[in-house]
Order: sequence, then structure tokens, then C-alpha cells
Amino acid sequence: MRTSGAKTSQQKQKKETANANTRVTEKDHLKKGKQQPKKEGKIMANHPPKRKKEDAIVKDHPTEKKETSNEDNESKKFLSRENPKGASDRTEIVVELSHLKKSFEGRYVLKDINLHVFKGENMVVLGKSGEGKSVMIKCMMRLLEPDSGTVVILGENVINMDEEHLNEVRKRVGFLFQSAALYDSMTVRENLEFPLRDLKKTQQEVDRLVEEVLDSVGLLDAIEKMPSELSGGMRKRIGLARTLILEPEIILYDEPTAGLDPVTAKEICELIVTVQKKYKASAIIITHDLECARICANRMVVLKDGECTNEGTFEELEKSNNQFVKAFFNHN
Repeated sequence: MRTSGAKTSQQKQKKETANANTRVTEKDHLKKGKQQPKKEGKIMANHPPKRKKEDAIVKDHPTEKKETSNEDNESKKFLSRENPKGASDRTEIVVELSHLKKSFEGRYVLKDINLHVFKGENMVVLGKSGEGKSVMIKCMMRLLEPDSGTVVILGENVINMDEEHLNEVRKRVGFLFQSAALYDSMTVRENLEFPLRDLKKTQQEVDRLVEEVLDSVGLLDAIEKMPSELSGGMRKRIGLARTLILEPEIILYDEPTAGLDPVTAKEICELIVTVQKKYKASAIIITHDLECARICANRMVVLKDGECTNEGTFEELEKSNNQFVKAFFNHN
């Protein structure tokens, strides 16, 4: 019994010694600056983790994400409901006007025109009557000689270009005049055959092209009619068909809805969009018709006092704070 009691006493003494050693070890750790869990929690409260700090920065500056989102939305705008046209190639410029000026008897109609058009794009030039919109596109093709400035079409500067070379460039550009400019003494068929006279095509090839473009504008059944038998809208369509028969890379539309009733005007605008999709042509559309601009434009510029001022999509210009642009939209 004495031996058993001694053993128990020894075990108890060992246990107390172990506990004492543990307390000493903890004190040593504290002296060396080792942090206990409670202390660590206090430090963390004063110094939030880095990840939380970054999260706070994102919340304080949401515009970075927003800008990226807007850029993505802008690239999709060409295929949206408001812009049902095909997207243009925004890396290739097919028309570029720089500091273009034109005066008549000392009065400047075009003071300083700067404009560029991308491949496959419908560019609308919007402005009031008498602002020089038609003068601008005539100067582009040197139907009028500009006073100064540069005009680069499909990579070539047409200013000071010799007549032979200029005519080659003109063949790559179609021009739809306000009046359609049909020959009254010729049938529709003959009007469309006329631009093909120097292309050395067989009659069978000519017939095929004539029928194809007439079908594109929905007037195949008018092939033997005279211009006097056509309505204003039909004349515009035939004029566009004659432009398309040479498969131009660029089309210039001069007031395409002028003199037309609203229903026919809308049909012409929708036809312009169809032509853009089918023929992949770039276009400059001169108009003061806001509905025409809304239907046709990928991008727009406003012509005021001989200069191109505001630029953007129809929706962007509609929300513009510029007083002239606001007045123009509100008036129409």
C-alpha cells in the first residue's frame, strides 16, 4: 500500500511540473513577440485584408467597368434595331475630305469641310437647305472645282488629277441625282444600258445586268416604259438601278427623298439600306429629312455655316445639347 501511494504521489508531482513548464513556455513566447489569437484579431481589425481594400476601390470607381460595357454596346449598335444596316469596316477609310473650301463670287459656301467615311458605311450629311450639302458632293467628284483642300477617294487624291484618271475613279462611284436624271427619249431599258456602252459586253450579258438591277429595285415590269410614264418614286428607283448597274464601291445620294410622299420616301430609304447590305457599298446620303437619316444612317454629321460640326449616330445627335442640333431635331 505504501508503494502504491508513493507512485501516485510521483505521478501527481510530474503532472504539476509539466503544467508549470507549459506556463513558462507561454510567457517566453509572449516575451519574444509571438501573437496570440486574440491579439491577432485586434490587429486585423485595424488593418483590413488587401483583397477587401481592392473590392472597396472597385465599388468607389464603377466607371471603368461601365466604359468597357459602353464600348461593347457601341460595337453592337450597327446590328441593333435602331441601326439594322450591316456593320461597316471601321479600319478602312474610303472617302476623306480635308479642309475643303468652295466659294461663289467671294461668298464661302464651304468654309472648312473635314469628313471621312468608312468602308461599308452609310454616312448621312444632315443640314438645312442652302447649307452647301450638294455643293460638297459635287466638289468631291470635281463636278465643281473646289477652291482648296484635299479629296481622297478609294486611296487616291482626286484634286489636280488629270481627266482620264479622274474618269476611272468616277466609274467606281455612283451618283443618284435629286431628279434621277433619266433620258426622257429613252425607255427604262435603254437608260440602264447606256452606262454599259463602253464595257464590251455581249447583249446577253447586258440584258442580264439590266434585269438584275431592275429586280433589285422592284421594277422589273417597268423595263419597256418611258420616263414620262413613271411616278416620282419610280423614277428614283430607276435612277438608283442605273447607278447600281456599274456595281460602284461608293454611292452618293443627293436628297433621295426630295419631292416624295412619306410612304414612297420610306420605301426609298429602306431600299438604300437593302442596297448597302446586298452590294456592300459605302454611301454618303445628303438630306434634311430626319426620317431618312434615322432609317439609313450608321453615322451622321451636321453641316452648319460651311463646316461639319456634330458627329455621331442618330440617337446620339438626338440627345445632343448643342442648341443648333436640338433646334433642328425639334423643328422637324
